[in-house]
Formats: sequence, C-alpha cells, structure tokens
Amino acid sequence: MTRLIVWRHGNTDWNAGNRVQGQTDVSLNDLGRQQAVDAAELLVKLKPGAIVSSDLRRSADTAAALAALTGLSISYDKRLRERYFGAWQGYTMTEVAQLFPDQHARWQAGQEVGGDVESLDELGRRVSDALLDAAALAPPGGTVVVATHGAAARQGVGHLLGWPIEQLRTLRALQNCHWIELTLDDKRGWQVAAYNVGPFSERPVPPPV
Repeated sequence: MTRLIVWRHGNTDWNAGNRVQGQTDVSLNDLGRQQAVDAAELLVKLKPGAIVSSDLRRSADTAAALAALTGLSISYDKRLRERYFGAWQGYTMTEVAQLFPDQHARWQAGQEVGGDVESLDELGRRVSDALLDAAALAPPGGTVVVATHGAAARQGVGHLLGWPIEQLRTLRALQNCHWIELTLDDKRGWQVAAYNVGPFSERPVPPPV
C-alpha cells in the first residue's frame, strides 16, 4: 500500500508575525529549523523511498532535514508552492483586513477571494497533480514524503480526495512541520490515515498563508 506524507514546512518569522507569505521566498527561523529536525527524526522511521519538495526555501530546507537522515536526494516541484496571495503578500492579516476588506471577508467565509489571489480550484488542481506525480515515485508499497505549505497541503489533499470546500473547512490548519498521511487502497483509492501529526509544539498555530 503506497503511503504519501504531505508535510508542512517549519516556522518562519512571517508565520510568527501572522504575515502573509504566499509565494514570497521566506526562510525558516531557528524554531523552524529545530522543528524540521524533530519532525525528520519521526519521519525517518517510516522509511521513505523518495522526498519531493516545493522549491521555496522554507519547504526545501525542511525537506533537507529528512534528506540528511535518509541519504535520499530531494526532487523539487514548483507546483507544490504555496497559494499565490497576490497583493496580500507581505502584509499582516490585520493589514489585509484594513486594505482589502471585501476580499478578506470572502476569505474568512471560505469563498473565492478574487482579484489577483489564486483561486482555490487552481490551487487544489496544481497541488493535487504534483502529489500524484510524487506518489508515483514510491517503490511498491513504499512511502513518499512531500514538503509543501499549509494552504497548499490542505487544498491539494482535498482536491485529490474529491472533497468540497465546505468539508475542507472542517479541518483545522496544519501546524508547522506537521503532516497529513494518505494511503492508497486498491479498491477504495486514496484515504486519510492521519491528520496534523508531528512533533510536539507549544506555539499557537499560525495561519496557512
């Protein structure tokens, strides 16, 4: 049975400041680097056969912590990048609410934001396609670990499973360096085996942006 681990990157200063990252290439902070090491020590026990990552540094450096323990090389896929948040990127969510009140209200309601923000459908489709290609790298019955981003992970997995947006909204945001475990059953297809698994953290959950 193929196992796919969809892993959110470690903490960044923009996460800590509730600042919208989107596709801005922000690095891990000290906490994020430690989270990556702690998570890698758990994930290595799953004996991954391949590691795939978003090419943005916060995900790539998270994946590198696991690569260091496994000796595996990392494949990079731009389709695993975070949702593109357009003009929101770089602002705190408080500033977004002030500067783009209508868009922010739609975002809070789980609706399409509009403007230059990537649609949920586009996000889900591109990430889901990347996840399927990553899963194909697994040896028979093997495990693939995919390092990506919060909104990308949730929407990509939801699209892969065929879940409507309303159902996805019942899932809380992934914590930094936590993951979703999917398994592929010959008869039932992809199934969720675990959600929001990872190293213990006392920090509050930052938004998946």
